[in-house]
Amino acid sequence: MFQTDPWLISIIVVIFAVLLAFAIIWGIRAHRQRIFAGREDLIGKTAEVKTPMEPKGTVFIEGESWTAISEAGRMEPGEEVVVTKVDGLKLWVTKKE
Repeated sequence: MFQTDPWLISIIVVIFAVLLAFAIIWGIRAHRQRIFAGREDLIGKTAEVKTPMEPKGTVFIEGESWTAISEAGRMEPGEEVVVTKVDGLKLWVTKKE
């Protein structure tokens, strides 16, 4: 008859328990981390005006063109602006100080 050493079973169970504990800890840490991608991450970032904004126009930020609405009047192409709000696919911007 086939017999298994109790020490071997104990070692395998301990290794499995340690690996499971690490997986649970990493999962908890992943859920607690702040998301660093998406539209909400654009707030506070600097963009460049691509088309005249009076008040609606286009800005270029992080390699993408976005429709933007100026909160501070007319803006010319080449000016730098700061994103203050994201509303769907529109960015609200103000002049960079």
